Amino acid sequence: MLHLRFRPRLIGALKGYDRELFRHDLLAGLTVGIVALPLAMAFAMASGVTPQAGIFTAVIAGFLGSLLGGTRFSITGPTGAFIVIIYGIVAKYGVANLLICTFMAGVMLVLMGVMRLGQVIKFFPMPLITGFTNGIAVLIFLTQLKDFFGLPVEQMPAGFFAIVATLRERLADFDGATLAVSGASLALILLWPKRLNKLLPSPFVALLLATVTVALFDLPVATIGSKFGGIPQGLPAFEGLSLDVATLSELLTPAFTIALLGAIESLLCAVVADSLTGDKHDANQELIAQGIANMVVPFFGGIPATGALARTATNISNGGRTPVSGMVHAALLLLVILAAAPLASYIPLAVLAAILVAVALKMGDWDIRKAGQFPRRDTAVLVVTFLLTVAFDLTIAVEIGLLMSAVFFIQSMARNTSVQRLRPEHAQLFERHSIAGKQVPEGCAAFRVEGALFFGAADTVERLLHDAPDARVVILQLHRLVLLDTTGLLALSALQQRLAEERRTLILCGAGAEVMDLLVGSKLAAEMGERNIQPDLTTALWRAEELLTSGVVWA
Repeated sequence: MLHLRFRPRLIGALKGYDRELFRHDLLAGLTVGIVALPLAMAFAMASGVTPQAGIFTAVIAGFLGSLLGGTRFSITGPTGAFIVIIYGIVAKYGVANLLICTFMAGVMLVLMGVMRLGQVIKFFPMPLITGFTNGIAVLIFLTQLKDFFGLPVEQMPAGFFAIVATLRERLADFDGATLAVSGASLALILLWPKRLNKLLPSPFVALLLATVTVALFDLPVATIGSKFGGIPQGLPAFEGLSLDVATLSELLTPAFTIALLGAIESLLCAVVADSLTGDKHDANQELIAQGIANMVVPFFGGIPATGALARTATNISNGGRTPVSGMVHAALLLLVILAAAPLASYIPLAVLAAILVAVALKMGDWDIRKAGQFPRRDTAVLVVTFLLTVAFDLTIAVEIGLLMSAVFFIQSMARNTSVQRLRPEHAQLFERHSIAGKQVPEGCAAFRVEGALFFGAADTVERLLHDAPDARVVILQLHRLVLLDTTGLLALSALQQRLAEERRTLILCGAGAEVMDLLVGSKLAAEMGERNIQPDLTTALWRAEELLTSGVVWA
């Protein structure tokens, strides 16, 4: 039976909450809001939806993520990792079905949290995560070149090869004024002094300067106003979802992709926040909160949201102490919609493209020297996941990457599993278990099982029969057995039955508590007999001596 524990971190954070804590949260929240404003619009437009969809998402998901989340510091909102996925969904199924996908992904995230899968998702191998993160960064970079260069293309196609073909055909038709605005903006973002970034975030400064420059000099570049007619002023309107049963089954895969990526991103963000603050997050509560946020935002025209690492780091570095800072950031963005939405019409698309190019450059791990420090199998997972993400699809990349990681792990575990015959010259590891100083009776062979006895290495048990064809008693020492699964149990059972048929006896010794529970639960211990399961090697050798002396070794 599932045990649902729903306790947002905000509840504990409000105990003893005072004016000083609120001052820290207020200042941090205002700073994060300034950072989030250009990012929210840029992420939305790059995803193929309107800029207000990004702001609405940052407001609603940002507030709910902080209100209900399992971490004190994470900031929820639209992120760059979703751009490629959302763009593909919009191109193939339309915005209405994107909203359905977002809602379905929210339901999946809630179920993940209820089923307590938060810890499982954190075990995704880092080469896999690095591979698809770098792949997403490359795709974000490519999709922004249209607005960065001001190319006369109505809409960039979805898919790596189509994007590259379009860029090859139209890159020579760039617009000089647009390139000047985007190039200057990118240079400012990348070269902005770190000491100033805390007070004046570089994306916001670039946005402000580019907008003022374009408006003052009446530069002929595309703006939010010219493309979208501006951003509507006022609260986001509630609208029901338009469900198309015919395409519902087709939306399951992209919805699962959104849920999986959202879970990974939010929990990685929470882990990084913990490392920066010494706090400890509740992974399952965080998944539930992210799920609820993604279930709500589609009804207001929002897009998928998750924990945003850059905004979370900004929150921490600016003194955020509790989830209240995330709620303040959402309130500031709402205030912008209510009071300053008309001014957004003057924002040039070039500066938003520059912001996203900077995001792409920063979100990837481009130090190829690290690959030389990784095992080859990890490098292979990273490279394959990267290439599949860029060339095909994130879902395929994650599936293949996980499969490769699992196969490599199984091979590694199998290689480290061995059955070695114990001999007097073996080093003394543990007094009770070592063969040193002990006498193995004639007619007995003792072996030590090391590693994991599982489906990938169960055949190692059969090999011992070739090493001791004449032994009337076989001892298997299990104190260094770290894992035993059903296949391993069946292998031990088959070994016991074969020895019994040959009128020989199997003795197991040194099993840990978990392995012992499996032996008893599978009835193998009962089949072997209580006296043939011994706590250590010494008592196992006594039992072997007793059997050999009596002459009835198979009873």
